[in-house]
Amino acid sequence: MFSRRDFLKLSALAAPGALSFNEAFAQADAISFGCPVPMSGPFAANGKFADMGMKLVLQKYGKVLGKNTSYVTLDTEGKPATAVRKMQETIEKGTRFFAGGILSGEALAMGKEADKAGSIFITTAGADEITGTDCNRSTFRWSVPTFGAIEQTVRPLLEKMPNAKRWYTITPQYVFGEGLLSAAKNIFKEKGIEHVGNSYHSLTEKEFSGYLTNAMAAKPDVLLLLNFGSQSSDTLRQAVSFGMKNNCTILMAWASGLEQFETLGADICDGVYFGAQYWHAIDSPFNKEFVKLVNDTLKIDPNYSLAGSYICTKIMLDAIIKANSTDPKAVIAAMEGMKYEGLTGTEEIRKGDHQVIKNYYLLKGKAKSKMANKNDYADIVSSGKSFLPLDKTMCKI
Repeated sequence: MFSRRDFLKLSALAAPGALSFNEAFAQADAISFGCPVPMSGPFAANGKFADMGMKLVLQKYGKVLGKNTSYVTLDTEGKPATAVRKMQETIEKGTRFFAGGILSGEALAMGKEADKAGSIFITTAGADEITGTDCNRSTFRWSVPTFGAIEQTVRPLLEKMPNAKRWYTITPQYVFGEGLLSAAKNIFKEKGIEHVGNSYHSLTEKEFSGYLTNAMAAKPDVLLLLNFGSQSSDTLRQAVSFGMKNNCTILMAWASGLEQFETLGADICDGVYFGAQYWHAIDSPFNKEFVKLVNDTLKIDPNYSLAGSYICTKIMLDAIIKANSTDPKAVIAAMEGMKYEGLTGTEEIRKGDHQVIKNYYLLKGKAKSKMANKNDYADIVSSGKSFLPLDKTMCKI
């Protein structure tokens, strides 16, 4: 687990000599980026690694179109209103390029603000609406939305376990959780699965024993966790302490990455299935290059939050170079339809809804005795691309 001291050391390593916030804005010609992520509150760990990802890619690129690059971190606290206010303040100071918004509620709000202000916002949040009913010309999404996450976790697990007929869900009651739950229910209905119960919880919940007691009483074959970050870690930890691994299979639909495995430890993760946007062991040329960069620079293996922020910022940098312009309209045009070698292999930004078409992964936690190295917590069981066709997304850009 990372202490605050460890994080400060890594942050210092990430960008030696990087411009400070005030220095950056003092340089009128600098291309400024904003990293709006939760740096405090229950999702702070995700935000801190995302911050490191943006810093690292800007350090690697250095000057772009002959101009310095700089960035500012905005602590959204995971709250949409706070996120929008801080984005507005930063736009007023000249920033037009943003990558962040780890939670769907804040991402949806910031996407609308970016569109209103003629800026660009790219996110790793999951709600289908981001590239669906609430899509707009300024907003892009690298991560697979909730539909694809469920398609690439629940469906392959059912193929491996055709006799797993009883499923119980634990769901955070906001747009992200509802999206995952809706997609899961559709597969349950299609496959004749009995949904034996669901427990909703708030985004501030820390104690999950009551929900797990209800789950155990329902005697499910599979416990499906639809929450995220520290909340999914707390739920899984308590489920294992209740002995649920002995009685059912546990699937976490959307793991938050390597730092989550480090926090939980191999004993808890062993035998548990996890859905993942990214895993450092992905066998793709660019990911190998990226992992080496992070290993050499930060002396760690990259997790999802760091990787997602790195690739989102890189997409904008490459589009600025392609457009030979920092005008957001020109950069958006360069991003639409862009195909590139990404972390998960060849990735493509779909022009019609600004969704990156990429793989999603199903991982299985492994026993400590079978780990080849300290970060070899899981094997990739399967991967694939599942996206609603454009005419079903309800996106109208």
